[in-house]
Amino acid sequence: MLTKLLAFGLLWRLVGNPFLALLILLVILYVLDRRFVGLTPNIFKPFQLSRRASRLRSDLHANPHNTSAKLELARILIERKKFSEALLYLEQTLPIMEESADVHYEIGLCHLKLGNLTQGESYMLKAVELNPRVKFGEAYLRLGEALAPSSPQRAAEFIEQFRDLHSSSVEAYYRLGQLYQQLGRAEDAKRAFREALDIHRGLPRYSRRQQRRWALLARFK
Repeated sequence: MLTKLLAFGLLWRLVGNPFLALLILLVILYVLDRRFVGLTPNIFKPFQLSRRASRLRSDLHANPHNTSAKLELARILIERKKFSEALLYLEQTLPIMEESADVHYEIGLCHLKLGNLTQGESYMLKAVELNPRVKFGEAYLRLGEALAPSSPQRAAEFIEQFRDLHSSSVEAYYRLGQLYQQLGRAEDAKRAFREALDIHRGLPRYSRRQQRRWALLARFK
């Protein structure tokens, strides 16, 4: 904090305007975070996704049967958290891609995010049946995340399955710790949070940056 105040004071002195100095400081902090820490979102990504989605809609207007365009558009819509719209495109691709674990996973994810837990679980489990390691085990993690408020015991079982598949996931251990707390398993929760921090310390630099959010959350538990 002291360093930031000193930097702000120096910038104010250099540019002669406190508001401009604050803006420059915020830009510097954002660039440094994106380069070395990774806690702030990419502010340019929504615009990039929006442009790409517009192009894909134009392609589909010209060729309504373009399955690959529908699938790519659906994935962009999922990233933009427009799950209802994404689901419409995914359901159109399913008859052609019935054996695709990824498509079943993405339909399941949309249902889970929309609160349709029974349908979401059904599609997620079908995805796992088609490919037990679909999305590197993410199906189990997203099932655990969605079921946590209503069925913490089942949620913990799903996340334990994810942890077994992907033991270097800091998020998995953090979420397990949360669920163990809900279930009154205080010692198991403490152990999960400790393991989240231990795993984070042992990860390569690029992976530490990606999973830093979960390590920070675990640290404050």
